[in-house]
Amino acid sequence: MYTFDSRIRYSEINEDQYLTMEGLIDYFQDCSTFQSEDLGIGISRLGQLDLAWIVNFWQIDVKRYPRLGERVVIGTSPYQLKGFMGLRNFMMETAEGERLVNANSVWSLYNMKKMIPARILPEFYEKYTLYEPFEMEYTPRKIKFPEGEEILSLREGSPVTVQEHHLDTNHHVNNVQYVRLALSALPEGLAISRLRVSYQKQAHLGDVMEPLVYETRQGTWLVSLRDRDGKAFCVTEVTV
Repeated sequence: MYTFDSRIRYSEINEDQYLTMEGLIDYFQDCSTFQSEDLGIGISRLGQLDLAWIVNFWQIDVKRYPRLGERVVIGTSPYQLKGFMGLRNFMMETAEGERLVNANSVWSLYNMKKMIPARILPEFYEKYTLYEPFEMEYTPRKIKFPEGEEILSLREGSPVTVQEHHLDTNHHVNNVQYVRLALSALPEGLAISRLRVSYQKQAHLGDVMEPLVYETRQGTWLVSLRDRDGKAFCVTEVTV
């Protein structure tokens, strides 16, 4: 597994001094980026080929959030490359080896000029080492909307217009920014044990995202960030 060491920073914590979910996803995103950069198939190489990896799905299972100043190890291991799809596990653990978080993710390789999926190149197969998938529960990638009596409450959140600070090097909204916007539409202080995120389509500068927030009788929350026509950019499910 590819790993790097870090320490939980003040800029990454909430008011209770624990790492935020957004900070956790940033760590995972950085980890896979570092691995690709070290292998010579990072952002610059992808840019030469007009390619980019786009995340389709996150499942993040949290056993414990690390606190301010705690030393942690972040790791990632690709476990499947096929066609235009790549599947990766991620983890965070303490310096002493206590596993804090397990995660699964699904990515697509895209031709960014044509905006279509692109087949994984031989050099990627040669450079990425594949590992066995983590021993964890793997949930469905499709997030089911609650219906009827499953819904405890339903409300609309405040619309958000995409600004420049929401964008990444691919010139669309970065995957963690969708999560940040979705979580901001939920009550404060939720202790999230599982996060699932399904990315439906890309949002760009000036797009308006309108949150639709469901609370279910099963103890979950679901936020659909929609466009003006009601089509979802991203669907986030939170289990507390």
